[in-house]
Amino acid sequence: MAEIKYEIIKTLAVLSEGSKGWKKELNLISWNNREPKYDIRDWSEDHTKMGKGLTLSLSEMQILKEALGKLSDLD
Repeated sequence: MAEIKYEIIKTLAVLSEGSKGWKKELNLISWNNREPKYDIRDWSEDHTKMGKGLTLSLSEMQILKEALGKLSDLD
């Protein structure tokens, strides 16, 4: 399996932290030297290990932001 290269450009939020120190984060990440995208996934403390996650383009993130803004449960 080919090595995956990544660079965390900016950590935008830590959403939660597990008992073993892993954190669910919203980051702006460049995968394999490509244009940075928004990414939600679990990371080990030193960011050397990661869990499965979700990567969103800017346009997908804008749609998600709009949809979350419409949820009355979040008020």
